[in-house]
Amino acid sequence: MSKYSATVFWQRGLDEAFIDNRYSRAHQWQFDGGVVVPASASPSIVPEPHAVAANVDPEEAFVAALSSCHMLFFLSLAAKQQWQVERYQDNAEGLMAKNPQGRMAMTQVWLRPQALFAAGTEVTEAQLNALHHKAHELCFLANSVLTDILIEPVLP
Repeated sequence: MSKYSATVFWQRGLDEAFIDNRYSRAHQWQFDGGVVVPASASPSIVPEPHAVAANVDPEEAFVAALSSCHMLFFLSLAAKQQWQVERYQDNAEGLMAKNPQGRMAMTQVWLRPQALFAAGTEVTEAQLNALHHKAHELCFLANSVLTDILIEPVLP
């Protein structure tokens, strides 16, 4: 068993109102390794200037976390097969919609990974799909959420 932590920090600006709901949603995510990520509510949920479009929002982070988890398992499995991966890119997307209970939720996430293998590394489409399937089964985060995760590998 492992525990993971993050510190989320927000502070009202000195000249900002609060109870009128017109305050900045900009905040920080601080991680144990010292990384600080500027975060905000999504501008599609809270209009600018109260949201900061340049910052990472929780919905983007959710999609990125699922994609990153999948990638890390994919790379590990490929290495065990002796398949040299040179580059990996995933243009992942998430859909916010009402779930069956009528609440807003990230209902679907599409992972569209593209792995570039080293010259001479022969991987069939069936092997690639099986590798992605196994990575999905092993991904801790995919196993932790109700979101439908659709994996659509992009062939080079």
